[in-house]
Amino acid sequence: SVASRGLGDVYKRQKRGTVMNSQMISMIALVRKETTRVLRIWVQTLIPPGITMSLYFIIFGTLIGRRIGEMDGYPYMEYIAPGLIMMSVITNSYGNVVGSFFNAKIQRHIEELLVSPMSEASIVIGYLAGGIIRGLFVAAVVSFIAMFFTNLNIKYPLLMLAVIIMTAGVFSLAGLLNAIFAKKFDDIAVIPSFVLAPLTYLGGVFYTVTLLPDFWQTVSKFNPILYMVNSMRYSVLGVSDIEILDGLLIIITFFILLLIASIFLLKRGIGIRD
Repeated sequence: SVASRGLGDVYKRQKRGTVMNSQMISMIALVRKETTRVLRIWVQTLIPPGITMSLYFIIFGTLIGRRIGEMDGYPYMEYIAPGLIMMSVITNSYGNVVGSFFNAKIQRHIEELLVSPMSEASIVIGYLAGGIIRGLFVAAVVSFIAMFFTNLNIKYPLLMLAVIIMTAGVFSLAGLLNAIFAKKFDDIAVIPSFVLAPLTYLGGVFYTVTLLPDFWQTVSKFNPILYMVNSMRYSVLGVSDIEILDGLLIIITFFILLLIASIFLLKRGIGIRD
């Protein structure tokens, strides 16, 4: 009857609403857990990048920078500051998620999330938020430290914030993928040491790629970190080795691809149910 169909539709809508509410509550709880983890162990998550970047500023900026002079029309210290901020965001957002998710794997409580009403997308977003939040905190710490060494006059603050969030998101998802496939602690140290570090140092943090021969300029364009560093530099100084729209497009493309891959792998249970 019409009445029974109407009651059935109401029941389905209520059920969908209940599922959506439970998904939202569980996702917020996971985000809160990851955020609390970052703040609870702030001595490990925020202080070390601050000390490391201070050493970079002292060695590369103060000592070596005096000999180099200007780079692309800016004092060397001011030129490398955006790249150092981005480097800290990349390493810390990656390390936050790969460490947190891998610990959840080896301690077996990731299985509790997978059998709970949470969707795979909610799990990914929860860990992603933790990595982005740590990236933002670290960026704030390093930016504060940079002010003691150079004038950090940010030209496009909203663009800077967007670039930091998107880059932190990309490497949070990359860290999640690494943790999904990792089977032992050594597996989560390989990518940062042999992939991230070389790409970061060759991504234009300490130099402009226009100094390179034509061949190596072309090779550098295949390094995604080059686009992230230069997007950050453009938002702070207004100069870049690449077109800013190309940089933003690369970051967004990597974010979407890694997000889809992460959700797909969790749904298939790869690296978790093996």
